[in-house]
Amino acid sequence: RGGGDAGSTLSQTVGQRVEGSTGMTRRTFLGTAAAVVAVSTGNAAPRAKLGIATTSYMTVRRFRDTFEFLEHCNGLGAPGIQAALSSTDPAYLKKVRGRAEQLGMYVEVMAPLPKADTSQFVAYVQAAKDVGAVAMRAGCLSGRRYETFATLEDWKKFVAESKASIARAVPIVEKMKMPMGLENHKDWTLDEHLEIMKTYAGDYFGCCLDAGNNISLLDDPMEFIERLAPYAVTTHLKDMAVDEAPDGFLLSEMVMGTGMLDMKRVISTIQNARPKTNLLLEMITRDPLRVPCLTNKYWITFPDRQGIYLAKTLRLVRDKKQKLPVISGLDHETQLKVEEENVKRSLAFA
Repeated sequence: RGGGDAGSTLSQTVGQRVEGSTGMTRRTFLGTAAAVVAVSTGNAAPRAKLGIATTSYMTVRRFRDTFEFLEHCNGLGAPGIQAALSSTDPAYLKKVRGRAEQLGMYVEVMAPLPKADTSQFVAYVQAAKDVGAVAMRAGCLSGRRYETFATLEDWKKFVAESKASIARAVPIVEKMKMPMGLENHKDWTLDEHLEIMKTYAGDYFGCCLDAGNNISLLDDPMEFIERLAPYAVTTHLKDMAVDEAPDGFLLSEMVMGTGMLDMKRVISTIQNARPKTNLLLEMITRDPLRVPCLTNKYWITFPDRQGIYLAKTLRLVRDKKQKLPVISGLDHETQLKVEEENVKRSLAFA
């Protein structure tokens, strides 16, 4: 990246030295050459396959500054970031954009959906364009459906307000030519999210495909990925694991390669459907989440959900259960180290 002819010459030189060697495979050579080129051009590490969403650090470290997060992810060798803008000041946006371009990294922006007055949303989309963002991620719900809503009427009100907000956002991002992906954030089931995509998706609106969230809504994770992949504007990739619990099951994000998802299949499915879509890691280090699907309250907002979804998910839990990581008993410094190591290990696996 940024090496020009020097990088090509370096690769050729190293290639000449290893040609015919039985001690180095082509893959090893390419990796070694990439590392040398990275050092020669000032990058902290050879670029990984995954960008990093700032929500990978939502438990312990919590990055507050976009520029600081960009620098940190560059040090890990990530090709790009997805983060909220810590400032929309033009000078700050220019600073972030300039550094990202210097490093050869992309920027994606986390954004809120518009309210009735769309002026703030328009200004934020413009800020995303000014920082050089290639896409935006948005979400309707910040919490979890089965925890947030006490009545079916509350849920229906949320649905109406969310769809109105989406309807306001779509013509704006289309006019401003800024791709935006709506995340499946433990709110919409597969069928509900597909309905939104079929109604509103276009050149500049699709989904932010999260690989693990919908397990908590009793959707099959691979079916969800396969059916939403054609709409993926951006992604949150993670491995997942489950364990049994008296009132349902426990759900955890896992270091890639240590959970139950076939990550090669997950990634290839997205790449085959949307080759240009960025792949971003969301490795959330935290205690397991409780999914109380055997309680009455869980089902309040699922009046039409059939029992087959529950049966399939509990069978999946029974067949795939494993010991889940817990960090709450660790001191703060150890938690920081575990969080960072989980991100690094996931990048290495990818």
